[in-house]
Amino acid sequence: MRPSLRPYLSVFVVLLLAGCSGGGRPAPAEPVAETRRIESVRVHQGHYATVNSYIFSNGRELIVLDVLRKVDEARVLIEEIRAMNLPLKYILISHGHTDHFTGMGVFREAFPDAKIVVATEDIKKAVKAYAEYMDSGGATAGEPALDPSIKPKSATYPQGWDYEANIEVLKSNRLTLPSGGTLELTTDYLPTEADFMTTVYSPDLNALFLADLGYNKVHFWLGDDISWQDIENWKSEMVRLKAEYADRKPVVYPGHGDATDMSIFDESVRYLNDYTRVMKAATSRSAAQAEMIRLYPDYKEGDFFLKFSVANHVKE
Repeated sequence: MRPSLRPYLSVFVVLLLAGCSGGGRPAPAEPVAETRRIESVRVHQGHYATVNSYIFSNGRELIVLDVLRKVDEARVLIEEIRAMNLPLKYILISHGHTDHFTGMGVFREAFPDAKIVVATEDIKKAVKAYAEYMDSGGATAGEPALDPSIKPKSATYPQGWDYEANIEVLKSNRLTLPSGGTLELTTDYLPTEADFMTTVYSPDLNALFLADLGYNKVHFWLGDDISWQDIENWKSEMVRLKAEYADRKPVVYPGHGDATDMSIFDESVRYLNDYTRVMKAATSRSAAQAEMIRLYPDYKEGDFFLKFSVANHVKE
């Protein structure tokens, strides 16, 4: 004969009721921390060199991408960030050119708790090397000398900016705010406008930030030592990026110029093809510059970026 389960069930019911009563109420569950996402990006357009900075927000914290070429403009950007009343956690520098990192010194003073970060050790080295180059007289006639606020520290200038101590290299290709919201960083590019470059993708916004792989209605900087091979590399990377992001169709934010769409990739290849053709056929710098302005009459920086690019590739 099967033994009765009634006594055991009675005990179970008593225990269950006791657990639901005030005396035996279980401790409330710990609240689950809210994971936030990148909610918005604010574009800050610098006047000098038509260069952009970008401010990312998750509603609680901020990241700024690149900090302009002139200190007075960087201070305007600082005030814009302060007005947002949220802590700045990261200052992300995309690559080693002064139009993207000159504001680092005044940003360090304004936001001492924010980390200045780069995606790779190569970019950190490139930032310091370019600052040293500019400090030794590398600035073109069309731009100011290196700002004293980021003059490199050295044995002869011990009070200078300490690039080794002030810039951190990220340990992964993702930059995440403490309360949530991640930016994806890509650096595996061939040498183009710079030897080492970071692009940024926000899955939350479906937005791609090209740094100086992207110019929109602005003449490309092809000056200094940018070679014909660098230009060919640049075209290849534009084709690759177009294919990689074809399905996502993000909003595209360039390093110079206004936000745009996927058409920037074909437009960039067209510009670089035209530039190569015009420069290689040019009989003089003035003629080459005039032809590019004729082909691209609404492009900015004709008297700066284009002028010094022509001087690099047309010998007189």
